Amino acid sequence: MSCALCSAEEATRFYAVPGGPDDAGVQICATCQAQIDGELQASHWRCLSSTMWTPEPAVQVLASRILDRLSDQDWARDLAQQLWLDDETRAWADNQSSAGAHVDSNGAPLTTGDNVVLIKDLPVKGAGFTAKRGTAVRGISLVQDNPEHIEGRVEGQRIVILTKFVKKK
Repeated sequence: MSCALCSAEEATRFYAVPGGPDDAGVQICATCQAQIDGELQASHWRCLSSTMWTPEPAVQVLASRILDRLSDQDWARDLAQQLWLDDETRAWADNQSSAGAHVDSNGAPLTTGDNVVLIKDLPVKGAGFTAKRGTAVRGISLVQDNPEHIEGRVEGQRIVILTKFVKKK
């Protein structure tokens, strides 16, 4: 089966698209999965110029979100302006952060049990220490009622961390 995003003819895996119906997802390759979860390489995503026109809503939503993350690229901004989505699909695509989806500083989705790295020195109130940039936080928990907060253990203390100060490993 080929990747729904880049059309690569390699092994694919199911990727659930956050914010939509429970069973909504697409089959994507390992390369696309790694980039969605981490940093995007703009050259890889030029394939969206054709795949964004698919009738499959989950692929349209992923294409829209990836183009938004690549908004510093002229070609990606042009494609994002051309992309037409019906009202329901547009609400799903725009729903990533407001639906309670936790995302890191690069926009990569976070899930319970993920490992993250701090991207800034953070003073920990009440604990009397500073969590240093580059510190790995393993096995995070998501704060369900606030998509901007995660919990993790740093120097033996369980602390709340803002998602804008972490990067998924």
